[in-house]
Amino acid sequence: MSDRVTPPPSSNPRRELQLTPEQTRKIEINRLAAKARQRNLDITSSSSHQPNANNKRPIEVTPAGSHSPTAPRPLKRDSRLGKYFEYDLSKMVNSKGGFLVEDDKEVDENQRMKERQRERERAMANLDPPLFLDNSLNPKCNECQSLDLDHQYKKVFGCLVCNKCKQEKPEKYSLLTKTECKQDYLLTDPELRDEELLPHMLKANPHHSTFSNMMLYLRMQVEEFAWKKWGSPEALDAEYEKREKEKKRKRGKKFEEGLKELRRRTKETVWQRRRDAEHQHTYGVAGIGDDGIIGRQICTECGFEIEVEEF
Repeated sequence: MSDRVTPPPSSNPRRELQLTPEQTRKIEINRLAAKARQRNLDITSSSSHQPNANNKRPIEVTPAGSHSPTAPRPLKRDSRLGKYFEYDLSKMVNSKGGFLVEDDKEVDENQRMKERQRERERAMANLDPPLFLDNSLNPKCNECQSLDLDHQYKKVFGCLVCNKCKQEKPEKYSLLTKTECKQDYLLTDPELRDEELLPHMLKANPHHSTFSNMMLYLRMQVEEFAWKKWGSPEALDAEYEKREKEKKRKRGKKFEEGLKELRRRTKETVWQRRRDAEHQHTYGVAGIGDDGIIGRQICTECGFEIEVEEF
């Protein structure tokens, strides 16, 4: 195999190709068509179709579906999440949770106005009363003349007292339960249910949520009503001692009756046990004696004999 030999250089290296006018026209047409195709490709692949006011491409995030090499690639789903279903929320229909809802139902404007009025009344009831610029017109604490009143005490019990005095004087402003009022002050249920006589505050039962609400009374008002009912604190104490003695007497009587019943049942049980333990003679047929009148009967278990007379 012979080695290749480089051909000798041309005598005229700068010789130019001579093109005809028709060839030049076709080359120019092809060049313009290629530039147009490249321009259309850039427009379709770019996210900015229209230039901004400065005739520049606007700054935008390149979409994930773009063919640009700088476009972000979509994240792969983690296989540890398991299977799931993709829903198009724009095509979902509200089924009202399975309930039959009448969308065409007419709304009663009067009912709506009443509900709004009740909401405003509840909101106004929960608001604290305003303060006047004139300090003499503002309600003050009965103990220290402070303006920092407990508005719940004022609204429920009509008592003007601040939080500080309420804590410092529990002998007047502490709260009593219904059971304490009945046991310590000897008040009845009808009296405690009458809000005109004794206003009360309702609170949730701390022992269990399903139990009835607690009825709390102001100690000062309960004592005032109890003194008026019984005459004086001494009379209340005397009535309390009387009732305690009566309760003690009834408990003692009930205990004695129970003890007597226990003794009776115990005595009957012992007597029955003794009676059951006694031997019961079982006699056979009476034998006729020599005289033909008096016979003998013998117990079949112990051999005890008795004389019987036949008529």
